[in-house]
Amino acid sequence: MKKRVLVTGAAGFIGSHVVDKLLARGTAVFGVDNFSPYYAETRKQENLVEALKNHLFSLHRIDIRDRSRLVSLVKKVRPWTIIHLAAEVGVRPSFERTAEYIETNIRGTQNVLAAAKESGIKHLVFGSSSSVYGKRHGSSGFKETDRTLPISPYAVTKLSAEQLARVHSSRYNLPITVLRFFTVYGPRNRPDMAMYRFTEAISRGKPIVLFGKGTKRDFTFIDDVVDGIIRAVERPRGFRIINLGNHKPVTVLNLVRLLEKLIVKRALVSHQPLPPGDVPVTFANVNQAKRLLGWEPRTSLKRGLRTLVEWYKKD
Repeated sequence: MKKRVLVTGAAGFIGSHVVDKLLARGTAVFGVDNFSPYYAETRKQENLVEALKNHLFSLHRIDIRDRSRLVSLVKKVRPWTIIHLAAEVGVRPSFERTAEYIETNIRGTQNVLAAAKESGIKHLVFGSSSSVYGKRHGSSGFKETDRTLPISPYAVTKLSAEQLARVHSSRYNLPITVLRFFTVYGPRNRPDMAMYRFTEAISRGKPIVLFGKGTKRDFTFIDDVVDGIIRAVERPRGFRIINLGNHKPVTVLNLVRLLEKLIVKRALVSHQPLPPGDVPVTFANVNQAKRLLGWEPRTSLKRGLRTLVEWYKKD
């Protein structure tokens, strides 16, 4: 894939891994990020240390809410594909900062779509979330054709952005692939994410709060998600929604037990009710990903956690 690709949210957890993978394949990458203060900017800068050494990479400090600057950049660099990963993230903060989530995740996505239209982009890949499914159950996992029942402002904004993308794809004949991510984890995890918080707490002998009874998550390793994104980029076709998940949900308590073994420390665990907006289960049906992308998760939870813990110890 020796084409020009623009990545929004390039300094983030998933975005920086995508940037590194594209560069390793000889792709010219234009990174866009506003370095939001949601967590320390130094962490995001660290994510791009290797990328910034590569002559194929350029970083542009732009907020996707700034339509004129975003459109101007996309017109100038004319990438073949946009991978849109920039977003306000997290379920719980979305209740307190709903207006910001709407501005970034909906209006910002509309700006990305406008930039794609005005610049003749050939394909757009959009990172969405399993949270759009809401409180669902099922022995075979959540399917892309299932009814969506979002129960948090974050999920609502992601679903709204998906629908904007659907309309834009139909109106302007632009191939758009929406990827619904299921609880991604791995090196460079954001400090607010459960995997990082649990790893840090156990390592430092601090207490962990587990929310809900028997809460299950479909933990998906970052390398598998990046592989799915790259496969999607290479296969533009109409408008599609595709799950990227591990298809093997485990209880959060079992996750903690695995981390205990890897860190060789016992966790100090307390339990609280599930907060508003959190769902009891995430569970991806990945048949569509297999059929359309030739993709399936390859990293076991045990191997992925070992990689995460090794990274944390070096961090």
